[in-house]
Order: sequence, then structure tokens, then C-alpha cells
Amino acid sequence: MAELNYFAHETAIVDAPCTIGNGTKVWHFSHIMANCTIGERCNIGQNVVISPGVILGSNVKIQNNVSIYEGVTCDDDVFLGPSMVFTNVTNPRSAINRRGQYAKTHVGKGASIGANATIVCGHDIGAYAFIGAGAVVTKTVAPYALVVGNPAKRIGWISEYGHRLDFDNHGNATCPESGENYILQNNEVKKLQK
Repeated sequence: MAELNYFAHETAIVDAPCTIGNGTKVWHFSHIMANCTIGERCNIGQNVVISPGVILGSNVKIQNNVSIYEGVTCDDDVFLGPSMVFTNVTNPRSAINRRGQYAKTHVGKGASIGANATIVCGHDIGAYAFIGAGAVVTKTVAPYALVVGNPAKRIGWISEYGHRLDFDNHGNATCPESGENYILQNNEVKKLQK
């Protein structure tokens, strides 16, 4: 039997075939279904379900009680808070099989989704966006956007280090932790290269 390059708690179920990267940890009572791809150094908390066809980048952190359904992809460095929810069908009915109608949701690099947030399928989350706890996302979220509420509304912009950005009259802002500079133009935020 080949040596595993990841850790799976004895209560976790990992169905073959799937790809799990080096250094990934799968914790208590989690179920990794066949035909999903999980990158390196991911941390998959307790009671997490990852469905077939899901693709996770490296260093993705999934807190307890999260189900990631078919049609979801997450880039590197994504954070999924405790009990947050992805949906995958816009009009579910118990008596009607909609398996071929799963809507896709993409979560961009470095994005964070807070505890108990709900992401309605078919709405992508931009890179480094921050979804507040309990938010219900019903529209696509721009990169670096800070959104809260039900339905979720953008209340500001956030840096790659997770700090709210205060833009001056010229559309410039600096992250207080990293010192990195950002510009706001045409309702889009971009990080300026040094």
C-alpha cells in the first residue's frame, strides 16, 4: 500500500479516486468524495463534505460543518468559515432531480467567507474579497470587496491582509499592515505593484 502524503483522521472517509496534495489534513467525521482535487497544505475541519468534481487550490482552510458541492472551485489561500453554505441548484425540489443543472461558483485567490454565510450558486467571489459572517451572497462579488448583510451589499474594500481600505480623493489607499498600495478606479480596486 502506498504511503499517504496527507493526514486523514481515523473517522474521516476518503473515497478513491481523488487527488489530495502534500501536507493536507482531513479532520474528524469529514467525507472526501471520489473525483475531487484538493491542493497542498489544506486544512479540512470536522464534519466537512467535499463532493465529486470539487477543485480546491493549495492552503485552503475549511472550518467545521461546511459542505462543498459539485460545481464549486476555490483558488489558493481561500478561507471558508464555520458552517458557511454553498448552494448548487437555484430552484431545488425534492421530487425533481436537477443533477445536470448544478450552477458553478468560483472563489478567487485569498478570499474569505465568514461563519454562517450563504453563497447562492452561480455567483463568483472575487480574489481577496471578504464576505462577512451571516451574509447571503446573491450577486457576483468583486475582487477586494467587503460585503455584509442579507442580501449582501458592498460596504467597502479590503486589502490582501484583511484590513479595510480608506481611499483618498484621488482613489489611493495603503494597507496599514503590509504598506501595500491600492487604487480605486471605475468601481474596481487593484493593488499597485512596487
